[in-house]
Amino acid sequence: MHSDEIRSIVERLAALVSEHYVFPDVGQEVAARLRAAATEGRYDVLTDPEQLAAQVTADLQIGNQDKHLRLKFHRGEIPDETDLVAEEQHWADRARLDAGGVARVERLAGNIGLLEIRPLLYHPVHAGAAVSAAMSLLAATDALLLDLRGCLGGSPEQVAFVCSHLFDAEPVHLNDQVTPATGTIRQYWTGPVTGPRFGGSKPIWVLTSGSTFSGGEELTYDLQQLGRARIVGERTGGGAHPREGFKLHAHLEATVPVQRAVNPFSGTNWEGVGVVPDLEVPAAEAFDAAYREAVEHVLTLPAEPARLGVEEEARAVVESIPVAG
Repeated sequence: MHSDEIRSIVERLAALVSEHYVFPDVGQEVAARLRAAATEGRYDVLTDPEQLAAQVTADLQIGNQDKHLRLKFHRGEIPDETDLVAEEQHWADRARLDAGGVARVERLAGNIGLLEIRPLLYHPVHAGAAVSAAMSLLAATDALLLDLRGCLGGSPEQVAFVCSHLFDAEPVHLNDQVTPATGTIRQYWTGPVTGPRFGGSKPIWVLTSGSTFSGGEELTYDLQQLGRARIVGERTGGGAHPREGFKLHAHLEATVPVQRAVNPFSGTNWEGVGVVPDLEVPAAEAFDAAYREAVEHVLTLPAEPARLGVEEEARAVVESIPVAG
């Protein structure tokens, strides 16, 4: 990359931030800062795209700490967002190679379900079938561990689709997205699913880490605010502003937050603060802590002849896992 190309990239980024950023006054301030830095030649020596992305991102986030506001480097060439066919194929391919984000689905000893979603909550168009298949396998379990420790973001539509399996058929209001530039509000609710639901009464534990971000945080926050799940692990990353991506270079994407998440119960979101766990433990200990609590719940269920094996499994788990803390 040469200096003219670098300055062109920075100028387009500044224009996008000024036009689209979720807080217009901040967007104009950030754009002015980028333009001043480019005029001073601060970026001219950063001819490696990855180095340029790191420095510009640091400058973008001065004062606002918005982790969605980035110049993002990609090792592979990224699709142009204006080429809808290519972009759709890109996400379809990623979802296919990542098994729709369903990294692990298992019935654990004690009849506890485990669903790990990583690295992304892909759109239901590409990954809805994978989630429904996983939940069909787990529908008869007595409790669920939803592992989002490696979930880095994703589609709000998929957040709603996952939640639809975790409540009963009556629609539940999950989240709103507000676009300040237009004043429009989009609501997200649970909806119909294919196959059995886990349902709205059996307990859920959500596992989190400091890497849980964006869509992974929304899923965590929605379930917490509704009192539907107990959160175990680390405080999450703190990115609540939905963003749009714009291709500026074969390997550089501008990610610009354009909306604000507003939870219908808290009236706010997790931007900058993260989702605070109900039981805060290191991420590496979250599974054991949640699993122990889940099997302790199983041991409180009414005794039935068919459940003798489940109770034996649950007792063995409780004896093998120390109490957290």
